Amino acid sequence: MQIAARGLRFDVHVGGPDDGEPMLLLHGFPQHSGEWVHVLPALHAGLRTYALDQRGYSPGARPAEAADYRIAECVADATAVLDALGVDAAHVVGHDWGAVVGWQLAARQPARVRTLTAISVPHPRALGRALSTGFGQRARFAYMRLFQRPRLAERVLLGRDAAGLRLVLRGVPRDRVDTYVAPMRAPGALTAALNWYRALSRRDFADIGPVTVPTTYVWSDRDAAVGARAALACGDGVRGDYRFVRLTGVSHWIPDQAPGPLTEAILARVGRGTA
Repeated sequence: MQIAARGLRFDVHVGGPDDGEPMLLLHGFPQHSGEWVHVLPALHAGLRTYALDQRGYSPGARPAEAADYRIAECVADATAVLDALGVDAAHVVGHDWGAVVGWQLAARQPARVRTLTAISVPHPRALGRALSTGFGQRARFAYMRLFQRPRLAERVLLGRDAAGLRLVLRGVPRDRVDTYVAPMRAPGALTAALNWYRALSRRDFADIGPVTVPTTYVWSDRDAAVGARAALACGDGVRGDYRFVRLTGVSHWIPDQAPGPLTEAILARVGRGTA
């Protein structure tokens, strides 16, 4: 379905029983709601899922200015979509940038979040501490300097049959890569997705407090973007019930590479599976 919110139109993929507990799923870069395709069937046994194509990824929600992609705007989108759906509070699952939105939403508007399952990206405090106390995490984030360069990043990522974008997606099963690359070829789509990086500001994360809702953080030990120092410190930013799930031999693309263990972690958090 399409949801009109905040003067934009968001694509939301809905599934599961009408009376199931609501769950909002938030994707990351450079993917879209399709990254949940192997996770959703098990969730639909009892949950009503809303997989949102976020700002910049929904064609009808693609503002032109980089400043329009500040994380506060993306969080406001999530709450506005929940409002439009008539959902007071939802289980929230987010991967990559979707996890960033999930952390912000849970910390700043806990009444809207029943539980949080954050994938790959830890609590901003843990990430900030890792960035300030060691070179390792800063080196892992070096790619962001390219992503923040207008026009250059688009040429590097989409040139030569999107070789750069395919390199970013290294670790995603081959039959899934094209499902993510193809939408990024649409005029303005990649620029909109990169604007999340170009709008990034330390001010957006400086005052985030601890998360008090029940939370699971899922991290994989071959994640090229997030190192162990940041991942292991994630629990320091959570005051609610907390569970850390570490996957071995899996890269950053957990929903595509390890949908089974991820689904188990999600269901355990919402109380519909074994802990």
